[in-house]
Amino acid sequence: MAQQIYRRVVIGVSGASGIRLTRQFLLTLRDLPHVETHLVISKGARLVVREEHEEMGIQEEAPGTEDLVRQLEMCADHVHSIDDLGAGPASGSWKHDGMIVCPCSMSSLATIAHGCGTNLLHRAADVTLKECRPLVLVVRETPLNLIHVENMRLLMQAGATIMPFMPAFYARPKTIEDMLRHFCGRLLDQLGIESGLAHRWRDNM
Repeated sequence: MAQQIYRRVVIGVSGASGIRLTRQFLLTLRDLPHVETHLVISKGARLVVREEHEEMGIQEEAPGTEDLVRQLEMCADHVHSIDDLGAGPASGSWKHDGMIVCPCSMSSLATIAHGCGTNLLHRAADVTLKECRPLVLVVRETPLNLIHVENMRLLMQAGATIMPFMPAFYARPKTIEDMLRHFCGRLLDQLGIESGLAHRWRDNM
């Protein structure tokens, strides 16, 4: 029997628009066998949940913001407090297979780019870079100013992947969920995890 390969993934959620994508990504990871997930939600992200929860289609199930955050947390195997700098993801000796920040605000982008973070999300991203592990940042802003672009350049030079949410219309999506699932598959491609969600160019065409 072939040996099962277990993967450990860190997911950071910062305070930018895009919680619906975050929710889909967490649901995708939850359904993948042999993937262990570690979730860190920033204080800014909790505020965004309050603003965007009606778009997530679950407001009737959980009218309170904390209940909505809890639904996100329930999709992960482990949840770490944003202030817990003693958690595993804060240390380079704690091994994992990559970190994805989804969404990544311009504030978090700048903080990670300059290595001056004081919370677990920023520290975990910094550690991911210094240990030469995959770091994928789903940046959420438009239009971009030169400071944003410069911070992206610095992070790419440091080894990070900048991956804004760009819908792929060649996949012929019929719903927003189709777009989200395809993009989640592309995110997992960056970690070398096959999900079957990403439509491949010219597959079955």
